[in-house]
This record gives sequence, C-alpha cells and structure tokens, in this order.
Amino acid sequence: MGFRSSFGPVTPMIVLLAAISIATDARAFDDSKYPDFSGVWRKPVGIGNQWDQTKPLGRAQEPPFTPEYQAVFEASLADQKAGGQGNDAPSRCVPFAMPRVMTVVFDMEIVVTPGTTYMLFAHSMPRRILTDGSDWPKEIEPTFLGLSIGKWIDTDGDGRFDALEIETRGLKGPRTYEGTGMPFHADNETVVKERLSLDKTNPDALYDEITVFDHALTRAWTITKRYRRDRNPVRLEYNCSEDNHHVLIGGQDYFLSGDDMLMPSKKDQPPPDLRYFAPQRK
Repeated sequence: MGFRSSFGPVTPMIVLLAAISIATDARAFDDSKYPDFSGVWRKPVGIGNQWDQTKPLGRAQEPPFTPEYQAVFEASLADQKAGGQGNDAPSRCVPFAMPRVMTVVFDMEIVVTPGTTYMLFAHSMPRRILTDGSDWPKEIEPTFLGLSIGKWIDTDGDGRFDALEIETRGLKGPRTYEGTGMPFHADNETVVKERLSLDKTNPDALYDEITVFDHALTRAWTITKRYRRDRNPVRLEYNCSEDNHHVLIGGQDYFLSGDDMLMPSKKDQPPPDLRYFAPQRK
C-alpha cells in the first residue's frame, strides 16, 4: 500500500527511481581524482598562533599597514602591555573569522564532496567552499567566515586534481590576524585568496598559500600556512564561552576573578559605569 502525504501517493517505483538517482550521483563522484585530505590537520610542532608562521608574533610579523592602521595596531600592543586585551576580539568569544581561522589553533578536518568542500574546526563554525561552479551573487550577507568559492586544479596534467584555489568575500568584523590585534580595515571589504595543496614529496604535509587584499594594507599580503596530518588523532573540544573570564563593559576589558568578582585587567583601570544600579547602603 502506498504512503499518502500532502504531496500525493509515494509508489514503490518512485522510491526505486530515487534510490537509482542517489546511487548514480555517488558513482559520478570519483574521490580518487581528488587529493587525500583525510585525518586531522594541525600546526607543525613548535609553531604558535602567529599569522606568518615563519616570524614571531607582533611587530616582527612586519604587516604592510597604512600609517592609520599601524597606529591601530600599536594601540592594541600598548593596551596589551598594560594588561588589556587590545584588539583581540576572540578573547571576548567573537569567532576567529577568516582568514585567522586558518591558523588552526586546535585541529581541522577537510571533507570533499561533489559540490562543496568542508573545513571542520574544533574552535569555529565550519567553512563551506562551493566548488559546483557557483558565481558570485549580487549581494552577500556578511559573516565572520564569508562566502568562499573554489575551483579544483590539475597542475601537472595527470588527470587528478592536486590543488584547490579559493576566493572568500563577504566578511564582517571585528577581525584580526592574530592575538596581538593586527587589524583589518573597518570597511570589511577584505578579499582572501588561497591555494591549498599537499606537499608532493610528503603526503602528510599540507600548504595553504593565503593572499589578503585589504584597504588597511599598502599592498597584498601573502603568507603560507603549513599543517601536519595526524592519522590517529585524539580530538579536542573547545568552547570559548565555557570558562571565559574576560568581560567587555563600555569598551573596557575587565576580568572575572576566581571568586566570581569583577576586577580590573590593568593598573589604575577605573570601574565600569554603574549608573543603572542603585547606590549601595553603608
């Protein structure tokens, strides 16, 4: 007996045709034509969370900022030196966003499907890279990870894809490159281009060449991230809001003490404005 729904009866023939269609789609996706990105990807041993892995955090990164945004960066460094958080938005549980998410603070998994490649992170929402031939829409709803469109490339002509080229637009802020507070322009017109590929001599090494186009920069800024494959990983869970002791009030960073009392994060910091609280009786 057929099952009747608001769409009418569903016959065994319709079910059979749907199953055949699904099986055909599965056969059409030949994963042998794509790089093996299986396993968990992490930063190389000894590499911290700096933007350019070849240079230390902070000024040593030598960001090509305009004078205006170099001043913003210097203000962030000064605030952190005094005990504050500077421009480091993730300290207040703002998402890592693009392209900082590609620092891979914890771990990353990559899942390739016929029309979308997914990047799954322990510390962020997943990235979705459309590889189905999609074009850019006239309007993009800004998000911290933006809209990513990619294209698989066969660089050596052997019939197998060995690189994924990605462009990301439609980003919103606040965003920074690393914990020191290296900023992006406030207009959020950032465009990020990437080229993701395995090392040709070491299949457990992955490279992501990242080029940032941003109005806070005097030129495009290109760096290369390196990752190592862990084939037998212990997966970690990260939840920023679970035990975050940083509190932002009126543009000031405060700290929650071990006994759940609000305390200053730097010397001589004034208390927050308490105008909406009734005065304490002595």
